[in-house]
Amino acid sequence: MEIICLEEEAFYALIEKVVSQLKEKHQIKVDKWVSSTEAMSILRIKSKTTLQKLRDEGKIRFSQPEKKIILYDSDSLIKF
Repeated sequence: MEIICLEEEAFYALIEKVVSQLKEKHQIKVDKWVSSTEAMSILRIKSKTTLQKLRDEGKIRFSQPEKKIILYDSDSLIKF
């Protein structure tokens, strides 16, 4: 048995890439809730600080199901 260790950031990047490829393969449209990386891509911003500012000011809707996981409402992002 082989054990592979990944840093947290690399792990989540891998998960996002797999999900993205599955969506493409099965022609799935935009999710209702998207990750920070996808939200920044939709908004065409590169700074997590800017994303947090928009969240703090109530300009975009979000949900926080766990302490370190924040999901953004794709409709809210597109509307903004």
